[in-house]
Amino acid sequence: MQRRNLRIVYDAIGTLADAVGRELNQPTYLEILMPPLIAKWQQLSNSDKDIFPLLECFTSIAQALGTGFSQFAAPVYQRCIIIIQTQQLAKVDPVSAGAQYDKEFIVCCLDLLSGLAEGLGPGIESLVSQSNLRDLLLQCCMDDACDIRQSAFALLGDLARVCPVHLHPRLAEFLETAAKQLNTPKLKETASVANNACWAVGELAIKVRKEISPVALTVVSCLVPILQHPEGLNKSLIENSAITLGRLAWVCPELVSPHMEHFMQSWCIALSMIRDDIEKEEAFRGLCAMVRANPTGALNSLVFMCKAIASWHEIRSEDLHNQVCQVLHGYKQMLKNGAWEQCMSSLEPHVKDKLLKYQV
Repeated sequence: MQRRNLRIVYDAIGTLADAVGRELNQPTYLEILMPPLIAKWQQLSNSDKDIFPLLECFTSIAQALGTGFSQFAAPVYQRCIIIIQTQQLAKVDPVSAGAQYDKEFIVCCLDLLSGLAEGLGPGIESLVSQSNLRDLLLQCCMDDACDIRQSAFALLGDLARVCPVHLHPRLAEFLETAAKQLNTPKLKETASVANNACWAVGELAIKVRKEISPVALTVVSCLVPILQHPEGLNKSLIENSAITLGRLAWVCPELVSPHMEHFMQSWCIALSMIRDDIEKEEAFRGLCAMVRANPTGALNSLVFMCKAIASWHEIRSEDLHNQVCQVLHGYKQMLKNGAWEQCMSSLEPHVKDKLLKYQV
């Protein structure tokens, strides 16, 4: 009974943290909340399943407190690393590990490390640099259990955002492993894994820039079929595929643009479904970079490109707004003998109205 009550308490605290966010980061609240949680944390062994709800609770608290969690971060981080190591050993040799294998330990610890990366931001760098997380994470990205891979790629994306330098020594292996998740006949069953892998590649691309070149086309060749045959795939995977393709095009336009006529139409359809945000901005920077590198590559899909541009409520970045203007004006000058007017006349009135802000 007490175990069930504790689980309910942890769940309630986690829900509270999710709801109030940074408001929780006040000494008065932390003095009430953290000592009993830390006491429980210290009582439980690394192979006690009662630690699962507590790990989930700490994940919510770390995300809510942000850098306010740094005073508690080191022992929590180190314990997650030890549990993952123990479980990876238990999988092959439970006697040496002194524990029975249960993948849930790894999933919960990966999720908590994601919470720490999200909460601490670049502040997690000192912890990552003093541990073997990179090697453990690569092993988790290759695990045969879907839910471990799903959490591992989410953590990979979070680390790419805040401390990509620590991923560099094994960057090629991370990228190849992620590409494999996108190129599988079982994509519908493993869509959540593919979705996180796809997002992680996009996050890495904008941080490591040209260093992604060796695998850029491999990833593009995995993304294009997802965009061309979206039937039955989840919306998030299609959106992330469109954004990651755009981010790769932004950092490696000279590599991606020669192939753009093969995917431009389906890519633009997917882009037009995405709400305004920074990720959509980055994808459109890729679109503009590709058009500059290979303007003829988008000629056959110009109507779809215009619809994608019209899907913006407002491009907040003045620089990107100007780039989109240049793209449209470039095509207006390129298309002679009424061809531009013919293209415009095939657009719905609301699309034409939206394009007026680009002075075409």
